[in-house]
Amino acid sequence: MRRSRISLGPGAASLILIIVILSMSVLGILSLMNARNDMKLSGRSAQVIESVYALQAKAEESLAALDAKLSACAKTAENEEMLLQILAVSLPEGMTLDQKEVAWTETDGLRTLECRAEIVPENQTYRLRWTTHRLTAVTEDIWN
Repeated sequence: MRRSRISLGPGAASLILIIVILSMSVLGILSLMNARNDMKLSGRSAQVIESVYALQAKAEESLAALDAKLSACAKTAENEEMLLQILAVSLPEGMTLDQKEVAWTETDGLRTLECRAEIVPENQTYRLRWTTHRLTAVTEDIWN
């Protein structure tokens, strides 16, 4: 019985080494591309979140201003009907009064926050309570 020996010379080892180096280089490049795309996506997400929170902050500021206006009107009004009439005349621009609910919108161009607050009696005074806080967004311009 004859045994044959297979011998790999220095050329085969070099070829395997080249294939391993090329494979590792391709994997490294793909990892860098993936990390760069993740960084871009994170930046865009941060911008969207920042603008949404800015809209919510504007809505809260508007609610606070409206609450101050309601408190001032309540001091001069004798009853609830008179309060609603005085408040309807003195509402800030962009706000509307429908029965006991004040509605307004905050926008930044791509996103719109629809806000509604109800006037409720509380401890001999009147306060506002959120009823609607709905965000509508146009995302085509941001992600393309």
